[in-house]
Amino acid sequence: QAQLMESGGAPVQAGGSLRIACLVTESTYSRYCMAWFRQAPGKKREAIASIYRGDRSTRYADSVKGRFTISQDNAKKTLYLQMNGLQPEDTGVYTCASSRSPSADCVLGSWLYHDWGQGTQVTVSS
Repeated sequence: QAQLMESGGAPVQAGGSLRIACLVTESTYSRYCMAWFRQAPGKKREAIASIYRGDRSTRYADSVKGRFTISQDNAKKTLYLQMNGLQPEDTGVYTCASSRSPSADCVLGSWLYHDWGQGTQVTVSS
């Protein structure tokens, strides 16, 4: 079972950038899918980016495509989310998740993911 711990959430001005991280502790880090989810105040949690750790293929929700980049550092067992051009609507709790399924189809849906972090708060002010 994976243990995940996010860090890096902070207040930021609109138009700014932020990189958040997710440290993963598990023996099978190099395989499977990982993803970032976001839950804005009063809204449902949504998947915004995923990565297949085998070949580093990525997917993005339309709301963040072109602004956010998901990446991984295998040596550090860390997943990152680089966020550029932040807007107030990007405010929310950002949570990383890991899948135990060997599938390489890293869909943007919570059903695929089994292990979750506690989340880190990102607040974007206008």
